[in-house]
Formats: sequence, structure tokens, C-alpha cells
Amino acid sequence: MEWPRLINDMRFGLEHYHDPKKSATRSDFRRDYDRLVFSSPFRRLQNKTQVFPLPGSIFVHNRLTHSLEVSCVGKSMADTIAIALRRRHGADSGCFDHLGDIVAAACLAHDLGNPPFGHSGERAIATFFSEGPGSALRSMLPEHQWTDLIHFEGNANALRVLTHRFNGRREGGFAMTYSTLASIVKYPHESALAGKGKFGFFSSERATYVRVAEALGILRLSAEGEPLRYARHPLVYIVEAADDICYEVMDIEDAHKLKILSTAEVVEAFMGFFEQEEHSHMCRVMEAVDDPNEKIAYLRSCVVGRLVDKCAEAFIANEDSILDGTFEGSLLQAIPELQRNGYAHCNAISWDKIYRAPEVVDIELAGNRIISELMERLVGAVTHPELNYSRLLLSKFPQQYDVCAPTLYGKLQAVLDHISAMTDVYALDLYRKLNGMSLPAV
Repeated sequence: MEWPRLINDMRFGLEHYHDPKKSATRSDFRRDYDRLVFSSPFRRLQNKTQVFPLPGSIFVHNRLTHSLEVSCVGKSMADTIAIALRRRHGADSGCFDHLGDIVAAACLAHDLGNPPFGHSGERAIATFFSEGPGSALRSMLPEHQWTDLIHFEGNANALRVLTHRFNGRREGGFAMTYSTLASIVKYPHESALAGKGKFGFFSSERATYVRVAEALGILRLSAEGEPLRYARHPLVYIVEAADDICYEVMDIEDAHKLKILSTAEVVEAFMGFFEQEEHSHMCRVMEAVDDPNEKIAYLRSCVVGRLVDKCAEAFIANEDSILDGTFEGSLLQAIPELQRNGYAHCNAISWDKIYRAPEVVDIELAGNRIISELMERLVGAVTHPELNYSRLLLSKFPQQYDVCAPTLYGKLQAVLDHISAMTDVYALDLYRKLNGMSLPAV
């Protein structure tokens, strides 16, 4: 793959307006970022669970604050990488001026397709079809559409949110630049190849991704007749690393604030990213403040900064294999052993003490019940619209979702579009109303 072709500011759905020679105070990639900040789907992330229940007396991360932090970290990493690439490529370095803005926008968008209640919401949707009442629809759908449903994936849904022409909307959806769109697709293959439930685009957006990938010169790795699979756009590695750094490090900081982890546990875990000779200086800095949360905040910033630098070095060291589609794994797997072991230790702590914490399990149980119930009611409404209850329920759907789509798959996608766009509070409120637990005030 070639950098000048991979960095393309043509807008999806507005290709006929594209003028590569135009000049402006803001690049189109910066416009992507601004467009996302002012959008409704991005704003709704403020009331979607990251890990811990929302809201609470102690403010922890939600999907919005997580996405903003990922964007900051991703831009820093991309800017660092761009400096090194300019030195390496010399005369062909102009395209690297935009790496930071592209990655910043892609990081903002990476969670737009996630349903309420964190990853438990994704699992609830998938298992509704694989194990629940939705399994009765299996014989009515072709294999490629069925695998989309039983492996429902927030990343694939983000591409749909950004590109699908919902009712009343313009061609191209958000009309994002080709490079920004490609940079959010972490798993550039269709659901038939979903490993651990991960894939990059629904069958309804297959042609969309092919169009973007071919314009950017992204390598196709599958042979004709095989399930579609592409190499990643190189900037995906930066977006992925920023996301992984933020959720791992910030989840531990949140767990400390909630007293799930002690100060001593977190200090030990975060110190593990640094050489022994660095520890004395870091301890002196921490001794200057009494607030345990400030001590951890200082260490968190050190850890993030170190991981950004090491991931940037890993990207530069592996540029050739990234561009020819042979690089395997993630940037975090290619960093030095000390930081790699530090990250693995933090990950083990998270699985052992955070993701199994009672308050986290409680939100997963509640979210699963709410999403499953909403799926059953709304899928029933779109598949049996002639019933009186269905007519009442369908009248509650936002007009942008096509509940009258000509195919069963289209109707089911209207349900998924609606549910995945809900905030935690909206989903809970609708659940209560449908079950007669809440009535509107008169």
C-alpha cells in the first residue's frame, strides 16, 4: 500500500464535489472531527456505559469521555509517527501532515455503533438470535445475513452509522472522508470470518467498504469466491492502540476511585511499565501530593505517555510489513518486553478484579435483560406489523429507521439501528414503559 493513496480527503457520497486542489483553513479531515463532535450519535455516548454503572456519586468514564481521551492519545501517537515518517520519506512526506487529524476523528467515531450497557449490550443482541427467540428466524435468512446477526459487532455498526442513508438523510450518511472511514474498521472482513465475534462490516455495507478500500488501494487478502477480507488501513493500528491504552489504564484508575483497587495495588501495577532507575524520581513526585487520586493520576499520565512513545516506535519499526499487509497482531504486542509485561499485568488485574466486580456484573445482568426484552418486543413488531400491539409499538420508532423495509433483514436492521442508538437511560425507560412499570405524567 502507498501513503499518498491511503490519505484521501474525498467524501463518501459526495465524490462529485471532490476537488483535491482546493485550499482551506481547515482540512477535510479536521472537518470530520468537528462534524462528529456536533453530531447526535456522538452526544448520546455521554449516557452509554463504558464499564461501570452510570450515573454515580463518583464520576467514572462513559463512552463519550472514553472516546475523547482515545482521540487525544491517538492524535499524539499519530503526530509522533508523522514526524518520523516525514524524515524517512522526504519529498513524499506531504500526506503525513494529516495523520493526526485523521486518527483523532477516527478515534472519536470508533464507538458510535455500540449499543447501551457496554459490551453486554452487544452480546445480548447477538445471543437473541443465536440462543433466544430470534433463532426462529434462522431459516428465513441467507447465511451471510444470519452471521451478521449472531455476531453483532459495534465496530461494524459504526461504519453503518457513518455511511448508511437513513430515511430523510443525505446520500453518504455523515459524508466522512475515505481515510477516516477506513481508519475505524479494525476487522476488515465480513462476518463469515468473524473470529471471536469480530468483523468489520455488515453485508449491507459490504459494497461501501469495498468502494472505500479500492479507492485507497487497501490490499485485498482473499481470493475471488472466498469471504471478503482486506488488510487493515495502517492508521487502524494507531486507533486500536489508543483505544486499548485508554480502556486498560483508565479502567484501573476508575476502579481505584471506586475503591475496588487499593492505591498500593495500582502503584505497583503502573510502576511495572518503567525501569527500576526511574522509580525513585516517580516516588518523589508522588510524595509531593497527599491525595491518593492525584498520585494515581500522575502515574496514569506517565504510563499513557510511555505507551504512546513505544507504540509509535513499534509502528515505525514495522512500517514495511504494515504497508504490505503482513504485520500480525497489534502495536501493543510489538512494544518492548517491559511495557508489554506491564500491560499484560494490568489486563490480568482488570479481568480478575474489575470486570467481575459486583457492580459491573449487575449492570451486565440488567443490560442483558433490558436489551433482550426490547429485542423481542421490537422484532415481534416488525415481523408481525398487522397486530394491534405492533402498530402501536411501530408508531414509537423514529422515522429515520425503515421498519417497512422490503426484506426481513432490512426490518431487523431497523430494530438494531434503533436499539443500538439508545442511551442506557432511554433503553431503561422504554423497558419500564413496555412492562407497565412507568406511565407518562398527565
